[in-house]
Amino acid sequence: MPIAHVGNRILFIRAQRVMLDADLAELYGVPTKRLNEQVKRNQNRFPEDFMFRLTRAEVEALNRPQIATGSQKHRDPRFPPFAFTEHGAIQAANVLNSPRAAEMGVHVVRAFVRMREVLATHKELARKLAALEQRIDSQDETIVEILAAIRQLMAPPEPKKKRPIGFVTPEEK
Repeated sequence: MPIAHVGNRILFIRAQRVMLDADLAELYGVPTKRLNEQVKRNQNRFPEDFMFRLTRAEVEALNRPQIATGSQKHRDPRFPPFAFTEHGAIQAANVLNSPRAAEMGVHVVRAFVRMREVLATHKELARKLAALEQRIDSQDETIVEILAAIRQLMAPPEPKKKRPIGFVTPEEK
């Protein structure tokens, strides 16, 4: 399984990179219920920095549909999902004790490491650009414009303002 496939399931919640229990269970080839049972049986192996349960607001944010036909994943408010950090995902593979979980645990670790490397490279590039900007005289406007364009490409896109549904009169705009 490609690392990119695993990397697409890594989310950023509470300033941490995590994977949800359903995604880990699917990767490890077990039902989510079985994964959560093993986690509950081995609670001493999962401190708060390895795993936490999502709040209702976090679950609602995850369930906002990105397209018109949104996923029904994690919609049951009675059972909010667990979020596992990199160490929690490894520990989950250990408590499942199956060959598939051990194999996929390696892929999960590689995906987390790859994401960390990409983020470090991005920070290094930003640092180098800042140093370059300091060395350039303001006389050379084209280089300054090029650096500004690169900074815009590095910045995350701003969320677009959503257009209201239905007929909108010019006065309402």
